[in-house]
Amino acid sequence: MKSIKISLTLAVVATLTLCCKHDVDPEVKTIKIEEELVKTVDPNANYAKAEFTINGMTCQIGCAATIQKRILKMDGVKSAIVNFEKKLARVEYNDAKVTPTILEEAVTNVSNTYKVSDMKTVKNFK
Repeated sequence: MKSIKISLTLAVVATLTLCCKHDVDPEVKTIKIEEELVKTVDPNANYAKAEFTINGMTCQIGCAATIQKRILKMDGVKSAIVNFEKKLARVEYNDAKVTPTILEEAVTNVSNTYKVSDMKTVKNFK
């Protein structure tokens, strides 16, 4: 009986010793992260602010986020926020490079279902 216990103990120790990895390489996972747009701001530029309504959006991710990204990629745009729930866009832009008409065209070029209305230049966003 004693020899069976010793044999089982040696078998368990041998199994654990052989199965354990002492030099474990860490598992490496690659996660794709969307890069943020890095904007260079012209300190000599005159930046205007525009607010306008966007009709025709049906969701936050597919519509509002796509429009926001498209506006942010425009040369001369400093910042842009598109709020799906309020159907409101707020854009700060270099008025020497961007006009309200160009902003409207950028939105409607994303999809012909989007319609811009109530375009106005504001001093400060509410």
